[in-house]
Amino acid sequence: MVGGRSLRIVFFGTPEFAVPTLVALLRSRHQVVGVVTQPDRPRGRGQRVALPPVKQRALDAGLPILQPDRLRDDAVLASLAAMGADLGVVAAYGKILTDHVLATPSLGLLNVHASVLPKYRGASPVHRAVIAGDRETGVTIMRVVKALDAGPMLAVARRPIGPDETSEQVERDLAEIGADLLLTTLDDLTAGRVSETPQNDADATYAPRLTKDDGVVDWHLPAERLHNRVRGLQPWPQAFSFLGDRRVILKRTASDPTNARSAENWGQTPGTILEAHGDTLLVATGDGGLRLLEVQLEGKRPMSARELLAGHRVNRGDRFTPAPRME
Repeated sequence: MVGGRSLRIVFFGTPEFAVPTLVALLRSRHQVVGVVTQPDRPRGRGQRVALPPVKQRALDAGLPILQPDRLRDDAVLASLAAMGADLGVVAAYGKILTDHVLATPSLGLLNVHASVLPKYRGASPVHRAVIAGDRETGVTIMRVVKALDAGPMLAVARRPIGPDETSEQVERDLAEIGADLLLTTLDDLTAGRVSETPQNDADATYAPRLTKDDGVVDWHLPAERLHNRVRGLQPWPQAFSFLGDRRVILKRTASDPTNARSAENWGQTPGTILEAHGDTLLVATGDGGLRLLEVQLEGKRPMSARELLAGHRVNRGDRFTPAPRME
């Protein structure tokens, strides 16, 4: 059913990023015939089983839902085929799609990917762009092929990244941009005016999945790079360091251009607190000072630098370390 008419679409997605695209499809002239999402998994400290955000939205809409552990299972493939989808739409599903899945919808599958391809193929494109200090990112609608995020591109929308924006803020915005871009692309597809541009594989970069270890702060890095890491590691795993035996999550920071000197020039080891008074909590880095504007102690609520200094013993000369120091 092409040529300006509605499509039967099976949607693949899991996290919050994918929800706006699903919502846009549900409000469009197209018919969502089913949703494929990751299995429910334990989350948080209590390890309570939580529904993926896409599943919750699909339940609200009364859609058929598949949550396979393995996409190769015959029963899963049979269920997909029975949906009779013209097209598959993928948005942060989180699993590699098999050849059988790719061949099931008659028009193949399109992916809503949160970068300007071929840059940042992979699982964490927004986070890696912010960590790198990029000033621009975007969304690409691409055809899904067997190679990771390597298919031809159908549409691109760009968005600037502000110097203090977090990956959480950028990703939330890109989710809405991607949803709108997908609907426009589907209009072009059904009208027969879409074109597909191959990616230049030589320009490809990769955005591997984040791990908790990515959050460990290396104070020998320049302040600007540390500021970008703090922004880019939101909302998980978050940048963290230890002050004595206390784990401190860095929520908001600012690179201090007035202290653009190396820690060695200060005569201080990187990670050493240079100023601790009023609203000012300044830490030596490998190049420049990093101002901690908001932090969070393990198990506590986020607090400003002023609140931390007023309620806890934090002094000039104390030092942050990658691992807890046991006295």
